[in-house]
Amino acid sequence: MQKLFAILQELLTRGRSAVLVTVTAGRGSVPRGAGARMLVTEEGRAYGTIGGGAVEHEAILRAQALLPGGGNASEVFRLYPNQVKDLGMVCGGEVEVWFRRFDEKDLPLAEKALALFREKTAFWLVCGISVEGPAALCRPEGVLWGAAVPPAVLESLGPKPSNIEAGGARWFSERMLSPARVYLFGGGHVSQALAPALAAAGFRCTVLEDREEFCQPELFPGAEEVRLIDMARVSDAADITADDYVVIMTRGHRDDLLIQAQVLRTPARYIGVIGSRKKKAAVFAKLREMGFTDADLDRVITPIGLAIGAETPAEIAVSIAAQLIQVRNS
Repeated sequence: MQKLFAILQELLTRGRSAVLVTVTAGRGSVPRGAGARMLVTEEGRAYGTIGGGAVEHEAILRAQALLPGGGNASEVFRLYPNQVKDLGMVCGGEVEVWFRRFDEKDLPLAEKALALFREKTAFWLVCGISVEGPAALCRPEGVLWGAAVPPAVLESLGPKPSNIEAGGARWFSERMLSPARVYLFGGGHVSQALAPALAAAGFRCTVLEDREEFCQPELFPGAEEVRLIDMARVSDAADITADDYVVIMTRGHRDDLLIQAQVLRTPARYIGVIGSRKKKAAVFAKLREMGFTDADLDRVITPIGLAIGAETPAEIAVSIAAQLIQVRNS
């Protein structure tokens, strides 16, 4: 979404208009669910996608019709045969799509959103669907920029895109930057492949290493931070919360054990450790000797990643990224 706002800012700075197209609801089998977005200009789709195919084509045409000066609009595209707005698709379902036109007066919104991204401040984009125009950048504790938003909407902001009824109107909220992050312990080949994969999937990633040669930011495209740390003092480098994910891939059993013993004392949402079942048995035995219970050890996923037969660093990275997506969406 940061790139979308950057493109929007560039367009508005040049005095051009654009329409933000958002899927606000999907029922049945549909190409993309709530939260899918694309930006449309006179030339067509400028960024993003709501699933491609006939739905996207019709949505682009509808968005372009709003560019000369139209306001907001909402459309339901049905993917069933022989019904209104039949698109000749066999998915079976319907997609509700909302259109909002942005012009020069909305430039401050794009600028503020980009500033929040740069500051790494978690925030939500909140738009009035059934009321004309309102858009705001919010956190649960209040509006950071933009139109007034009913308190009931702020109280309902959550991790997933949501439709919220409040103040006699309908609102749509989506988290733009999550407070959650992935902590990668170890900067080897798998971490180097995993960091860009996680970034592409919308995760915020911090790499933690104790070897200077593996602590170079250029090795981890997409990572927000790369830190040189003392592996025996994790809490000095990372404040791991219940929203966060921990991936442990250090250079050996000893360091893996050292990290696990520390992160098991945090509320981390996910703890995954690379390695074989034989390694798991040996490390778990040591952890039990240290006082950890079976309930504690049940929090640790090892071997890490989905079972897709991955072998190379790139394949293992895909399996881990897929597992984190699965956990995030559960």
